Amino acid sequence: MHGIFANILILMAVAVASVWLFKRINLPPILAYLFCGILAGPDLLALFEHPEDMQTFAELGVVFLLFSLGLEFSLPKMIAMRQMVFGVGLGQMLLTTLAFMGISMLLGVGLPAAIIVGSIVALSSTAIVIKQTNDMGILNTSRAQMAVSILLFQDLAVVPLLIVVPLLAMDGGQSLSMAIALSIVKGIVVVFILMSVGKWILPRVFTEVAQTRTDELFVLTTILVALMAAGLTYSFGLSMALGAFLAGMMLGESQYKYQLEADIRPFRDILMGLFFITIGMRLNLTDLLAQWHWALLGLAGMLLIKVIIIRLAGGLFGVPKEDAWAAGFKLCQMGEFSFVIAALAVDHNILSNQVGSLILSIGILSMAMTPWLVTRSSDFAKRMVNAPPVEFEANDSVAAKHELMHDHVIIMGFGRVGQSVSRLLKSEAIPYLVVDADPVRVQESQSAGQPVYFGDVRQNDILKAVGIERAKLVLITFDEHNKAMAVIQLISSLYPDLPIVVRTRKDYRMSELYKAGASQVVPEILEGSLMLVSQVLHLSGIPMSRILKRVRKERKGHYGNMHGFFPGETTELSYEKQDKLEFLHAVVVAPNAYATGKALVDLNVNRSGVKIKGLRRDNIEMESPPMNMVLRAGDVLVISGKPRRVERAERYLLEGD
Repeated sequence: MHGIFANILILMAVAVASVWLFKRINLPPILAYLFCGILAGPDLLALFEHPEDMQTFAELGVVFLLFSLGLEFSLPKMIAMRQMVFGVGLGQMLLTTLAFMGISMLLGVGLPAAIIVGSIVALSSTAIVIKQTNDMGILNTSRAQMAVSILLFQDLAVVPLLIVVPLLAMDGGQSLSMAIALSIVKGIVVVFILMSVGKWILPRVFTEVAQTRTDELFVLTTILVALMAAGLTYSFGLSMALGAFLAGMMLGESQYKYQLEADIRPFRDILMGLFFITIGMRLNLTDLLAQWHWALLGLAGMLLIKVIIIRLAGGLFGVPKEDAWAAGFKLCQMGEFSFVIAALAVDHNILSNQVGSLILSIGILSMAMTPWLVTRSSDFAKRMVNAPPVEFEANDSVAAKHELMHDHVIIMGFGRVGQSVSRLLKSEAIPYLVVDADPVRVQESQSAGQPVYFGDVRQNDILKAVGIERAKLVLITFDEHNKAMAVIQLISSLYPDLPIVVRTRKDYRMSELYKAGASQVVPEILEGSLMLVSQVLHLSGIPMSRILKRVRKERKGHYGNMHGFFPGETTELSYEKQDKLEFLHAVVVAPNAYATGKALVDLNVNRSGVKIKGLRRDNIEMESPPMNMVLRAGDVLVISGKPRRVERAERYLLEGD
């Protein structure tokens, strides 16, 4: 037992280190889990004597993955994209499967195994491609939408493939036909049952659960629904993943869709990681070293053939050549479900361990190349059709309209604050350009005619694209401190004379932003308080000129008089804020305190990193007590500073060094 526990700890440590390392070199976590599995496998660390014992538990990851896929399944979206999905997507799937079936049979592989190999190779990586295109800001371009359509059909094709694989393991044509017919009947019954439950029972169940306002109950109910649906299909002799997909599809149109997806994601990601670790354990390094040349040859052949087939499938349905080539380069790898189907085929003895290892090797290599292929897909496509390369394809239309703009404001972040600022700038006829990293928001804004770019403002190329060298002001509105610091440092180093205005919710980080190079920092909470007190003073009869003078003084002094507050029982004091927040604290000078009878200048409280904000003696308050004042018993000294420094200063005043 202790040995198993130690091995699990080692496995977790290797997994954490692998994911961290792969993220550092910009590779997807899936490859990290596969790499971890290879290390933990029987050829290297050999952490588990029987890796297949983990398989049943790891398959729950596939169940939750299919449940999430069902939640994201949108029938209206599929209908709107039906020509691309059932045209190009179906064409790609059929042509690729048939092509690699033929190649496999020419190499002496039997028909059932050839069907599986063709199906495995026909799938592409939804997770990697969608994430990469999303990060690049090209998800809403025509060529990316073509890739999304193909991926959507492939995801749908996974469900029947998971049913067919066990059936292909059966012997005899007649028994196979009967088994397929029986599976279709069972599938219809299961779909009817689950759809009925989803329409009449589940909405009421989740309504009751939601009304309890208990997060744990909601999560437990979500997991229970997914597992019960998976268990139902399994009891009918079908795939558990099919039931999970149907359960997700039932709930995909409900008002709880996004909450369900958020609740299930941690379980899905952890269990999927475990699943891919078990896949990596299956890789036989001896076989891989013996057939490494076949792996490289298979990789090159697969990438080339898939690119050509996707181009042909796109051409059959009138897709522009450039878009078809770009989609081909994006989707020429194997996908996550390729490993799922390959593992299932090996378990049912349709594929040998040697062939499974070869497919796994090719898949890992192809997925490792995917981020680079997606990034360069547009350039490769333009070369194939002899078109000049264009940098920022998602921002071309915006760039063309505003390439001559000058003396404009650059707004970084187009949330509520950025949009409010843009409306006021527009009303004053002040030109502006916006950069935002949310692809949906960018698409919506561009459709409404807003001058919005997609991009990461930490990249110099993006800054040049919005004409930062011709701008008169930069406004940072997003509330991400580390990102804001990086942007400020980049801009101030390249364009030191360009004013930078920063919005922040965290007033205790103002000094850091100023040190990084910000010209003006506007703390939301303090500025809101300033506006509030301005209204109070105005309604109290204070002349407006005096109010404006007071406001200008506070802003010029970086809100010095407004920093610090008295903490309460409900004050949030996280580890991050321990050394950031500025507290006010009243120290009562006791008769036997160290500070009694000593002058403020002799105590030198400022050396502790705190400030004296005031002193109260005999119910008389002094805002700025003179430094030669001698403290007496009963005095109340108000100090401000970071929590730990305030604590040290109080101890010094009461007890001395």
